[in-house]
Formats: sequence, C-alpha cells, structure tokens
Amino acid sequence: MSEQLKTLCRLSGVSSHEDDVRNYIMEQARPYADSIRVDAMGNLIVFKRGAVSCPDFLMLCAHMDEVGVMVDHIHDDGTLGFQFVGGVNRQVVIGKKVYLGENRIPAVMGMKPIHLTTKEERKKIPLTKDLYLDIGVDSKEEAQKLVSLGEIGVFSDDILEFGNGLLKAKAIDDRVGCSVLLHLLRKPLPLDVTFVFTVQEEVGTRGAFGSAFSVHPKFALIMEGTTAADLPETEHGDWVCRVGKGPVIPFMDRGTIYDRGLYDLVRDLADENGIPWQTKQFISGGTDARTIQRSRCGVRVIGIAAAVRYLHAPSSVAALSDYENMIRLGELFLHAMAGEVTK
Repeated sequence: MSEQLKTLCRLSGVSSHEDDVRNYIMEQARPYADSIRVDAMGNLIVFKRGAVSCPDFLMLCAHMDEVGVMVDHIHDDGTLGFQFVGGVNRQVVIGKKVYLGENRIPAVMGMKPIHLTTKEERKKIPLTKDLYLDIGVDSKEEAQKLVSLGEIGVFSDDILEFGNGLLKAKAIDDRVGCSVLLHLLRKPLPLDVTFVFTVQEEVGTRGAFGSAFSVHPKFALIMEGTTAADLPETEHGDWVCRVGKGPVIPFMDRGTIYDRGLYDLVRDLADENGIPWQTKQFISGGTDARTIQRSRCGVRVIGIAAAVRYLHAPSSVAALSDYENMIRLGELFLHAMAGEVTK
C-alpha cells in the first residue's frame, strides 16, 4: 500500500497545477469506476456503484494539490523573486531544492548570508521578499531563457522510510487522503459512493465549493493530513495530535464544527474494532469540510486524518500505520453508512 502513497507524493501538483496528480489518479481509478469526469475547476469526480443504490448520498473527498512557489520577478542578477502558493513555513525553506515548470529547472532557495544580517533580523522569520530562487545563472537574460513569470515551483520529491515505520516526503498533505480513497475505490462497495479529488485546497478550499454543488451529497467524509507538532520543545497542550497514535478524528478545527452524530459513529467504529485513534487537543487548521458543509442547504461532514509533522514544509513526516488504519476506518465507515441507507 505504501508504494502507491510514495508515487503520489512524488508527483507535482501545486495548487492550480494538479494535472500530473489528476492524470495518475484517473488512470488508477478508471478500471473500477462507473463514471469519471473533470469539472471546470479541475476537480476529479469518480462515481462507483455499490450494493445499495443511493447516488446522491455519500461523498468521499481528498485534495490533490500541495504547497509550492510561483515566480513573480526576475532580478538583474538572474535570481528569481517568488510568492508562496499556500501557507509554507518560511523558517525551514533556506537551502531547499525546488523544481520549476514542466522542464523541472532546478533551483535552490536562498537569502542573504548570515554574516550580513543584523542581530534583530536573526531573531525573525525571513519575509518572502527577502528570499530568492537561485537557478545558477548570472543575468536576467539567461534566466528569461529558462523561466517565465508565473512559473510554478515544487519542492524536491526525495522520499525516505526511516525509524519505526515513518515516511518522509513532500505533499503527504494530502496525498495520504488521495491514496486512501484510491484504495477504497478498488474494493467492492456496500453503497454508491462519489469520490472527489479536489483542487486548490491549500489556497482556500476553492475546488471543494464547486464539487459540493455538483455532487450534492447528504453526507461527506474528508480524508486529510493534519498538523501534529508533537515535538520535544512544544508544550503537550499544543501538540494537536501525535504521529503513530492512530487516525485523527476531529470534532472541530478553525473552519468546521464536525457533525456530532458522525463523530460519535466514527469514534465508536474505531473503539469496537480495536483501531487506535485520537482527536485534536489543540484547535488548528481547516479542510475542504468547511466549504462542503456550507454548500447548498448544508451537508453533514466528518473527517479522518493522518497526523503529519512539519506540515506545509518542503518535507513532512507521517506514520505508515496511521495511513493503514485510515483505510480500515474508512472501510468500516462505508459499511456503517450503507446501514443508514437501509434503515
């Protein structure tokens, strides 16, 4: 199972440029789907019939996009100014590899050397305007031959399995959710399910808005990656959740108060089947759930997430056991929802 997750993490899919991820998921989904379509925003919507017919009942959602950069200036010395796409942690980007555009022009993220910074500057997180991309050329003219304004950049796709079943990769948020959905899609389903792989979540849950109106579900399950912050220097009350301690079932985040009945259902399913789980002990983040919940006349939403360290950084870390337990819990949820239809 982890090989598919690794493949998804390697793909480039910065918000608004999710094509490679969408094409891969479409190829994987096609043998199992009853219908596949791509809407105007670029969301991939896959419908599969199950044992119980209820086409507008349940939507499973995961976002395809990841954080990255977009070039917005070319300096006279050939270095590139840029804006971050999504909320990237600027504390950890110096010296990181970035690949620009379809030709994957290599770049290194830099700023002025430390001996030229003031004592006050060293105490602060660098501003985006103080950073640049070095593509190894000496002039604006040389840079313009390789890169254009608006070019998208993606962080390096190096992947590492290490320690006690941990995975280091870019874009675990939310390729872990995409991989879970693909796994569920391949299995015989107890009820009809619409699987939605959304775009532009990282820049404001934009894709989910249109897809929720298009699919018009009664219930929605959002599979995500969520920040862990379970680090030694962090007070335990600020940890949010812990890597390797089971899927996260949130009752609330900064965008959503999740459906109480669905929260109780998923929690009980985990307990009854011996699946370790946790919830957020510090309210943070937001997901496509906030947009889906408010669409049309309202949708009942619930989330299941993997705890991820170093979220929105060039590399993140998650536990493969949490990913596998997300799949188990997702399967149980589908069977429970089939029972709701037939009541």
